[in-house]
Amino acid sequence: MTMRGPYFHPGRLRHEMVLEEPVRVADALGGQTEDWQAVATLWGHLEPAASVVSRADAEEAEISHRVVLRFDTRVWRGRRLRSGGRIFDIRAVRDLDETGRYLLCLTREETS
Repeated sequence: MTMRGPYFHPGRLRHEMVLEEPVRVADALGGQTEDWQAVATLWGHLEPAASVVSRADAEEAEISHRVVLRFDTRVWRGRRLRSGGRIFDIRAVRDLDETGRYLLCLTREETS
């Protein structure tokens, strides 16, 4: 069963993920840099989802995932999820099945 079905089983939340938010940190030269700070540890379900993005005269594949989490008001666009060494920028968030139990996060995986 995919997560698009009428019922999502909570046993599929097997990936430990750290929700992070951007913070400004003073540097040694009197300026600021952006860093990331942990907000919460959550359990999620990862599902790969590739999409094609048009940029200028070319199309590129973008690595993305759908991430399902238990409903949490601290999760929103602009934050990110970290699972081990992998980082997922949260691009959009919505209620998975409009019951207030789960969130579906559309993410883009950062690559280095």
